[in-house]
Amino acid sequence: MKLSALLQSNRGENLFLPAHGRGKALPSDLKTLLKKRAGLWDLPELPDLGDAISGHGEIALSQKAIASEFGVDRCWYGVNGATGLLQAAILSVARPGSAVLMPRNVHRSTVNACIFGDITPILFDLPFLEDRGHFSPPDLTWLDKVINEVNNSSLDLAAIVLVNPTYHGYSTDLEPLIRRIHLEGLPVLIDEAHGAHFLCSSSNLLPSSGVQVGADLVVHSLHKSSVGLAQTAVLWSQGDLVDPEAIERSITWLQTSSPSSLLLASCESSLKEWLLKKGQRRLTSLLEIGNNIHRELQLSGVPLLETQDPLKLVLHTSSKGINGFVADNWFIKKRIIAELPEPGTLTFCLGFFKHKGLVKLITNKWNDLLMSNNTNSLSPPFSRPEFPLISSPKVSSLSACSSKSYKVSLSESVGLISAQMICPYPPGIPLLIPGEQLDRNFINWISSQREFWPDQIPSEIKVLH
Repeated sequence: MKLSALLQSNRGENLFLPAHGRGKALPSDLKTLLKKRAGLWDLPELPDLGDAISGHGEIALSQKAIASEFGVDRCWYGVNGATGLLQAAILSVARPGSAVLMPRNVHRSTVNACIFGDITPILFDLPFLEDRGHFSPPDLTWLDKVINEVNNSSLDLAAIVLVNPTYHGYSTDLEPLIRRIHLEGLPVLIDEAHGAHFLCSSSNLLPSSGVQVGADLVVHSLHKSSVGLAQTAVLWSQGDLVDPEAIERSITWLQTSSPSSLLLASCESSLKEWLLKKGQRRLTSLLEIGNNIHRELQLSGVPLLETQDPLKLVLHTSSKGINGFVADNWFIKKRIIAELPEPGTLTFCLGFFKHKGLVKLITNKWNDLLMSNNTNSLSPPFSRPEFPLISSPKVSSLSACSSKSYKVSLSESVGLISAQMICPYPPGIPLLIPGEQLDRNFINWISSQREFWPDQIPSEIKVLH
């Protein structure tokens, strides 16, 4: 089947990203544009349009106006997803040879930025939820312990990265964490890819965004957590700890010099949508509906986990002895498509549109799955990863990627240095990064994970000569 035909196929109940629900929640002005003559919107950087960097043209004026509306100093639209802007943010705050502190649940794109820039990623461990196999965000006590550990070492940090909310919707109170980091004189970058609606909502149904509580840099994915097309994102900047010129220089390194005018228009529309009174009313209504769906599913016996995002439904499959991948395959056959299967859970994204009869549909299909005996030996608890509180590569990640390497079995790799990243995708959280030294405890743990992640964790690994 041609790709163009495949894109038109009916996929049943859409509980996956982008959050516009295959066009149902796209802003009205973008819908109008897409109904015009095909390709009408595909324009180069004409003088009146300009681009996201030059400071000239309507795109620059749009960015300036949006930044003002949301109360920040600057913002830049992105057409390479949150990935491109996260990487630009990292390269704008850290020079080659410096270090950036980041949590173990950081997205692989952030580690890749460190590899590009020859920056040392210092990873800190996180609280772990053994009943489901998820990391949870740190609180102030945890972060303070991490920073004190770093201060007792010889590490020279350029910035600290936080991930909030997580893919599943777990969130923490960012304000005290940001204050604590600022006491160190360091800028804070928040990977808030899944939390654009945290900034856009005027209700008390969501936690605060990092933008609202003083983070220096915040990245939002506008297709994951707003109503933008895939690949759209925005980077917010405020305060005087990060040079805007450094940000723009980094963006030019990583973003195409011929950005899609359609995607740039989608960036603007997906943010302006929530500035309208009707947009605010719709967002509040959807959050309330999400809370009601969650409550009704729990009352129906569907084991959902609590998160801070009403638009995420995290089905705790392993509480009934069912692998999340098995559950995902079952639901797909029943034309219910989730966003994120994992060994212990299956995450559904409600998006920004209404679902008819969803509670009954999920309840019935879940009960059918329970009756099918489609279970296996997987059950909680999941073992905690064998990570120290803070760790750094033994060898530069850039050097580890570019040096000569050879393959050995996991069992033979103890004491050797990894030349590759091991990263189940999705969710795209690295279990191992290039340059890390492999010890016996870690090898035992990652070997045990192979039974949970079919085809995603290799039996062999590249190591340095």
